[in-house]
Amino acid sequence: MPVPQQPNLANFVTYYNTHPHPEPMDLFIIGDIHGCYYTFLKLLQYWHPQSEQLLQVGDLIDRGNFAAPVVAHCRQLQTTYSGSIFLKGNHEAEMAKQLYNGINLTWLTQYALKTMHSYGDTGRDMIEDIRWFNTLPLCWENEQVFVSHAGLSAATIDPYNEDDPASLLWNRLPLLLLPKLQVHGHTPTMGAPSYAAQTNSWNIDTGACYGQALSALQVTANGAYAETISIKTDKRDIN
Repeated sequence: MPVPQQPNLANFVTYYNTHPHPEPMDLFIIGDIHGCYYTFLKLLQYWHPQSEQLLQVGDLIDRGNFAAPVVAHCRQLQTTYSGSIFLKGNHEAEMAKQLYNGINLTWLTQYALKTMHSYGDTGRDMIEDIRWFNTLPLCWENEQVFVSHAGLSAATIDPYNEDDPASLLWNRLPLLLLPKLQVHGHTPTMGAPSYAAQTNSWNIDTGACYGQALSALQVTANGAYAETISIKTDKRDIN
């Protein structure tokens, strides 16, 4: 399978470094990418780095064909735009267990094949990326918005316990109603972001790795909904 080339960010960087951007910024929050590199690049064309802070809810890897290029590009974005936030997803946590806890049969038997092929094709250092995964936060918040991979559940005792099935990594239970907007991924909604009024929350995992779409939620600096953007999955990412 051809290895995709990393895009040149020079024009973005020049603009970002020479134009003032207000604080706080609007938010551009991306759902579960799952190795869908070409789709990810298409979605990023709608991001305005001069006015929007980039966040991503986790699950960069597994299922799609291009885990390694996705991770490489995210790390490049994080270096270039220091305010960019990438959260840990359950797939990053499972891959990290392979390094830190020994053989992880869950990851090896269910998800590993395409991801390991991607790293083999690119020659990228998988161990170094796993170390980066372990530095990723489980959530991000400001006064208006709370963002995590799976959402803050009303049922969890310790949302930061990565082995708790109701944690910020794994939750599929009803969410806690917070005094701010919640944004999460993890549970595919198949094609379009879903808003739940009863918990004031957006689910933006729209099944990119299942041939549906990769989505982003744009939120204003004061926490108001602006727009959702969904890009149909590029067939190169999953075929």
